[in-house]
Amino acid sequence: MEELLKEIRSCIICKEQLPNFPRPVVRASTESKIVIIGQAPGQKVQHSGIPWDDQSGNELRRWLGVSKEQFYDDKLFALVPMGFCYPGKGSSGDLPPRPECAPRWHQPLLAEMKEIRLIMLIGQYAQNYYLKDIKNTTLTERVRNFRNFLPLFLPIVHPSPRNKIWQKKNPWFEYEVVPFLRDVTADIIHSF
Repeated sequence: MEELLKEIRSCIICKEQLPNFPRPVVRASTESKIVIIGQAPGQKVQHSGIPWDDQSGNELRRWLGVSKEQFYDDKLFALVPMGFCYPGKGSSGDLPPRPECAPRWHQPLLAEMKEIRLIMLIGQYAQNYYLKDIKNTTLTERVRNFRNFLPLFLPIVHPSPRNKIWQKKNPWFEYEVVPFLRDVTADIIHSF
């Protein structure tokens, strides 16, 4: 695993398409229990090198009911984005994750993690990649019907402040999905 992480962190496959020099951001261990697959680091995370080191991360930790110490314990959580580097700014937020990363790095990473109990698919990019056989469904439908993807996958909305409008339109998320997230996370953390 250490060799693989070193290789990922030195990857420059798409450097010509990035606004900054590549700095792949990832955390994982052979012992990781919960894999969080998000989108791509934002500019702040690109600079810090710490995944989910922003407002989205604060909200995600609140949803999961975990401390920063627990969240950054790679024996508990693997933090794996769809795109490992900040993709740049688009007209309505950050650009989509670079398409080179997931096909190149996800399978080797997941193969090293023998203790996975749950893979959280955060946002449409992760869900479209991992749930590609599920046709004609929206992110909202997948999140509302999250139990259909268990026991391995758990699709959720991205915790970005930009998604507050979605959350206001879908109050069931806070009352149904967030408590489930906390319970399943607590069960996994306390089971080892």
